[in-house]
Amino acid sequence: MARAVALLTAVVSVLLTAFAWPSVRSSMHDVPIAVAGPAPAVRQLSVALDERLPDAFDITEVADTATAEQLIRNRDVYGAIDVSSGAPQVILASAGSAAVAQTLNGIATALSQAQSQGVSSPSGVRDLVPLPADDPRGAGLAAAALPLVMGGLLAAFLLTRLVLGATRRVVGALAFAVTGGLAVGGILQFWLGSLTGSYWANTGAVALTIAATSLSILGLEALLGSAGLGLGAAIMMLLGNPLSGTATAPEMLPGWSGTLGQLLPPGASGGLLRSTAFFDGHGATHSVIVLATWLTLGILLCLAGGMLRRRPAADRVTTTGQPAQATV
Repeated sequence: MARAVALLTAVVSVLLTAFAWPSVRSSMHDVPIAVAGPAPAVRQLSVALDERLPDAFDITEVADTATAEQLIRNRDVYGAIDVSSGAPQVILASAGSAAVAQTLNGIATALSQAQSQGVSSPSGVRDLVPLPADDPRGAGLAAAALPLVMGGLLAAFLLTRLVLGATRRVVGALAFAVTGGLAVGGILQFWLGSLTGSYWANTGAVALTIAATSLSILGLEALLGSAGLGLGAAIMMLLGNPLSGTATAPEMLPGWSGTLGQLLPPGASGGLLRSTAFFDGHGATHSVIVLATWLTLGILLCLAGGMLRRRPAADRVTTTGQPAQATV
């Protein structure tokens, strides 16, 4: 009983730390934005931003509004402050991150208050890439992160229990990725209204996420047995989901955790869905590479595990001279 209580206490402590620490320690640091306008005005504003919010922004200085808008549409920056016409204007992309957009809105308010004491007109705010009207807070996309992880984990668990053979399990995981992608993409886009853009592109992003998650866990199980399932669940649930940055932005997570999160399927999934749904696929390359790498690694581990399980059976046949029953 004492061992059980100690284990449960450790588990709940780890769960709390994994899910609460990124949120409690979340803050703006090195968030990429652009500042557009004449060089003297841009430098002056950059210094003022650094004094107001030290180390909060990674500023790209550009000469005009069009360049700043292109950087936003390409997902190179989250937003911009445009001083090319005199009075500063804040350009948002709330679809890229509602949390960053809220911070930039606060900066716009501060600029307006400062200018209301002078002769310039108040600054304006323009949302270049807004969230859908049916989900203006982006709640659906943020909430989808955990079900996608759970879906991949559940698929791996059921396939290892109900399906014999590495090849059949891989095929089953890929088939579920397709059907799951169609279902989840349809719910998010047509029912909840949380996604826009191409339904097929969004479905592909969801399917790639499910495949990468389920196959990587299946591969770990094929190689390590039940311990592999536990390891895969820990990677996806305790690291991947809390560090995905889907609800805020990877740059807002503490320290190195945001970078790590984008190398795991849940984080890559959030970035890919934002790209396909709101930015015409711009900025999706890194996420696709990460997910494809996990998917390929999972398939290779499944095949390697199948080969290792065949070898003992072949050895038993050689030793005893009797055929051993083994299913691959």
